[in-house]
Amino acid sequence: MKTIALALSIGAASLLSVGALTVPTAAQAQPVVTVQVAPPPPRFERVPPPRRGYAWAPGHYEWRGGRHVWVRGVYVRARPGYAYRAPEWRQDGGRWQYSAGRWDRDGDGVPNRYDRRPNNPNRN
Repeated sequence: MKTIALALSIGAASLLSVGALTVPTAAQAQPVVTVQVAPPPPRFERVPPPRRGYAWAPGHYEWRGGRHVWVRGVYVRARPGYAYRAPEWRQDGGRWQYSAGRWDRDGDGVPNRYDRRPNNPNRN
């Protein structure tokens, strides 16, 4: 009986550890939020001088707690071979859709995991 309990607890612990490794992190996720309230106009933000090895992520509104909240711009570490795409709000049939900032490898604006033809030089 003790052997079965020990085997079950080891099996459960190994499954939990494997599950913890496969959970996507915030950097991997591409959150999309859809709301019916338009975001306010962007705030003026003074962009600091350029920093070598970093890309500027401009300030933007995010939807938190049932309202728009301003998030200040920051420098993010550059990724060689990628272009930074700022977060954006788009109107879609009376609703507003928020797409978080992301890194794009081929510069076409489509996140590469959704891109059917990444690195296509003839893409518009």
